[in-house]
Amino acid sequence: MRKIILALLILVVLASSFGCAPKETKLGNVTKVTLMLDWTPNTNHTGIYVALDKGYFKERNLDVTVVQPTEVWPESAVSGGKADFGISFQESLTQYVVNEGAPLVAIAAILQHDTSGFIWLKDSGITSPKDFANKTYGGWGSAWENAIVDYVAEQNGVDPKTIKKVELGVFDQVTGLQRKVYDFTWIYYGWEGIDAELRGLNFDFYSLKDHIPNFDHYTPIFITSKSMIESHPDVVKAFVEAISEGYTYAAKNPEEAAQILLKYAPELDKNLVTKSQKWISPYYLDDAGCFGVMKESVWKNFTDLMYSLKIIKSMPADVNTLFTNEFLPCKK
Repeated sequence: MRKIILALLILVVLASSFGCAPKETKLGNVTKVTLMLDWTPNTNHTGIYVALDKGYFKERNLDVTVVQPTEVWPESAVSGGKADFGISFQESLTQYVVNEGAPLVAIAAILQHDTSGFIWLKDSGITSPKDFANKTYGGWGSAWENAIVDYVAEQNGVDPKTIKKVELGVFDQVTGLQRKVYDFTWIYYGWEGIDAELRGLNFDFYSLKDHIPNFDHYTPIFITSKSMIESHPDVVKAFVEAISEGYTYAAKNPEEAAQILLKYAPELDKNLVTKSQKWISPYYLDDAGCFGVMKESVWKNFTDLMYSLKIIKSMPADVNTLFTNEFLPCKK
């Protein structure tokens, strides 16, 4: 009897230890879905390729096709039904939903904290944003981006009108900086910052979440449509479970995960992928302790910031309509 009780206690302890282990959803039939990336493959996407390589989608009867954006961005593709899932950003989803009424919902955060900021070379004459006057900023030209550049300038006593802004669209930001096409630009450290390190550039990095109240937010994120959630919740659940397993594996095995990404995207620089993966893997879980979890406070604070900067026309009645943790296997 004592042995039976002991065995039961061990099972209870083991169950507690694996409280975040996914309870697998397996669809009745093989279901084809399309996932649109936000950009070319990089270490923000590693968990997807791990899920493909390890068979996490297949185990759940999901046949996932990964595509890159061409004529439309993921938000439009998912809203219009051309893709079932997409990768977006908290600021993009909020603008699409609030300003355009897009039926989009965030279903998982890839990184728990924002890793972006401004970068400039030390020989540019910039030592801080106080030196932005009469300098050239190179960027992709979005309203959100311009609002943040102007906000940082004003907070540092610089008239935003004195900053020359060059809109470059899709471009290699580090190469542009290196060739002095502009004096400063906005990068995500986990990729472009690591790239700058590997090129041996002598630069400064200004983390935006460390300097702007309420700026820290979820970027990038997985999104789907409201109709997908309403019509096929089992498919959404299976998809989220699989990517959660993929990213959790990548968080715990960065070197192997980097090799998997390179297997699916052999055109990438091996040194950049390897170093970036080691840097970014902790952000997949971070203080949440498990993949994908989003907090109401983060969504509310950041939405307040967007509204104060006039990026969105109005405040949503309830920020909880912008995201859900419902499909995550671990919600702590």
